[in-house]
Amino acid sequence: MHWETLLGGATFHEKDTDRSVFDKDFDRIIFSHPFRKLQDKTQVHPLPEHDFVHNRLTHSLEVSSVGRSLGRTVGTEILKRHKQLQKNFSASDFGIITASASLAHDIGNPPFGHSGEDAISDYFVSNKNILEPEFTEQQWFDLINFEGNAQGFRLLNKSGYQGLRLTNPTMAAFTKYPRPSKVDNNFKPRRSQKKYGFYSSERETFELLARDLELQSLSENQWCRHPLAFLVEAADDICYHIIDLEDGCNLGLISHEQTVALYAEVLGERFNATKLKSIKSKAEQVGLLRALAIDELIKQCVSLFLDNEEGILSGEYDISLTDDIPAEPSLSEISKVSVEKIYRAQHVVEIEAAGFNVLNGLLEAFVPAALNKGKMSKRQSVAFRLLPVDLKEEIAQANNPYGTLRALLDYISGLTDSNAMNLYRKIMGISLPGLR
Repeated sequence: MHWETLLGGATFHEKDTDRSVFDKDFDRIIFSHPFRKLQDKTQVHPLPEHDFVHNRLTHSLEVSSVGRSLGRTVGTEILKRHKQLQKNFSASDFGIITASASLAHDIGNPPFGHSGEDAISDYFVSNKNILEPEFTEQQWFDLINFEGNAQGFRLLNKSGYQGLRLTNPTMAAFTKYPRPSKVDNNFKPRRSQKKYGFYSSERETFELLARDLELQSLSENQWCRHPLAFLVEAADDICYHIIDLEDGCNLGLISHEQTVALYAEVLGERFNATKLKSIKSKAEQVGLLRALAIDELIKQCVSLFLDNEEGILSGEYDISLTDDIPAEPSLSEISKVSVEKIYRAQHVVEIEAAGFNVLNGLLEAFVPAALNKGKMSKRQSVAFRLLPVDLKEEIAQANNPYGTLRALLDYISGLTDSNAMNLYRKIMGISLPGLR
């Protein structure tokens, strides 16, 4: 793979302005409807009441900020190494591509976080005998393995007002897993093949993108990552390791002393206990350590990326950057503690369980109605009338069951936590107009 082709092969700046099409990508994402919905979608702590706990929106903004730093720093060195790129590109282009892809990285996540993905998948697994005969093998794998990354790729490429028409470099950087749901060879232990990044409905779209950017092919349906996808993944990894720990401390799930010790391990020789003690506020102490830890991890990831540039471009290097940096043992310890004390906290598990029931209830009400279309029972007909007009039109125009369910899942996965709960209450008769 070659940088000039990977970046689009031409100048992308508007005449008489410093604004590139990559800047437009960022703007289109941040002003989009799916992105705004992230403010009411679970990160770790569902429906948080505390103003210092992250939701999907604040998480995405922070990942984008880290992604911009990673991309711009890497870009500065890449331009020194490949001087021919300086004619058309700047370090800022590397930064904004990575920032844009990072900004959108969670845009396809359903309500209630990763438990929402599991709930959607579980519905189809549980109804296998009834539903599976309606679909091809590839389509069925898409349905029983709902994937937020693939859903995000679909949303970003939808036609009409919802489609954002992003540049190919940004879309490729967004796609951390350039493969479909069902493959003959998982190419273990390649990180890029751990999950999948597009549904069968968007297969041709990704094929065209891969051809245009000349992504390295692994098989007929699998590709190596765009190099900047490694930085997008690193930005996400850095934020959820470091910032989830801060949230856990602020919520009292992890002691201040243990939090400081975990951050100190990441910082190594940069940790200054004397300076830390001069700060009276414990929250400010944690905030400072969080910032220093992020800075340290950015430096380590940039160094590793640049050391392995040749292997990344050839497709030989395929490891998550945060799994290969000097701070990896410290991050593993943070992950272990976070699983035990944060991700399995009682209130987290309780809301996740509720999310399973909510999404399963919505699917039980809407999937049979959508698939039956003109042959709906009265009960199904009533449920179907609760759907938005544009969705009902999209379902009516779908020419096969898979297209019908993709449209329906766009809607259900696009609901915020609160909207999903309210719609579920209406369907179950828990909430009725005019009654309390």
